[in-house]
Amino acid sequence: MSIIVAYKYAGNPQDAKVSSDGVVDWARVKKAVSEYDPVAVELARSLAAEGAGEVVGVCVGGADVASSLAKKNALSKGLDRALVVADDATADWSNTQTAAALAELVKRVDDVKAVFTGDASVDEGAGVMGPLLAGALGWPCLLEVLSVETAGDGVKIRQRTESGTRTVETSGPVVLSAATDAVEVKAASMKEILAAGKKPLETVALADLTVAEVGRNVQAARQPEMRERKKMVFEGDNAAAQLIDALKADGIL
Repeated sequence: MSIIVAYKYAGNPQDAKVSSDGVVDWARVKKAVSEYDPVAVELARSLAAEGAGEVVGVCVGGADVASSLAKKNALSKGLDRALVVADDATADWSNTQTAAALAELVKRVDDVKAVFTGDASVDEGAGVMGPLLAGALGWPCLLEVLSVETAGDGVKIRQRTESGTRTVETSGPVVLSAATDAVEVKAASMKEILAAGKKPLETVALADLTVAEVGRNVQAARQPEMRERKKMVFEGDNAAAQLIDALKADGIL
C-alpha cells in the first residue's frame, strides 16, 4: 500500500523585501516545503502505519526541487521517498498544468490508497491543488480533512464542514486536502534531517510526462485602490451609539 503526499517547495512572500519604488526583491528568500504540507505528511504517516505502507512524496517545481537541501527539507518531514519533476520550465505553469504533472507522478506509484495535499501553498495560497489533482486523476476529493483511518478496502475520513464535522467512508483511491490544524507538527530533528539525505529521490524528466500546454497571458495587474478614510471620531457617553448609527448609514451593519 502506498500513501502519497503532494508537496510544494517554495519561497515565503513574507520574507521578500519591497524597495521604495515598489520592486519586490526575492534574492534573500529561502525556499522550503510549504508550511501546511507537513500536516498532510503527518496524516499520511498515520494512515500508512495502519497497513505497513510507505509514504511517497511527489513534487513539481524548478531545478532546485531535486537539490540536496530540498531533498532533506522534504524527506525529513516523514516521507519514505520522493518522485519529483525538477525543471525550470515549470515556473510559468498554471495550477492546472502542475496538477496534471503531479497526476502523472502519482500514476507511477503502485497500489495508491490515498493522495494527501496541504490546505494551500505558502506562496500562492489558492487552495485549489487538491481538487485539480483529483480531477486529473478522476478520483473523488475531500477538503478540510481532520483525520483518516483504514476502513476495509477504503478509508474513513473525518471532515470539517460549515455546520461542524462529518464522517465519510470511501472505497478506492481518494484525494484528501488536510485541514491546517488537523494534527500538531513537530520540527525535524538533526538525526531526521541527516537520515533524509540517504532516502531515495527519483527525478522524472519533463519530456517523459504527458502534460497539455495551457496558454496564459496576464494582461494587466494593479494594486487595489485606496479608499479615502472618513476620519470620524466619536466621543462622549453616546460614542458607541453614534458609531453604530454611522456604520448603519454606510450599510456595514
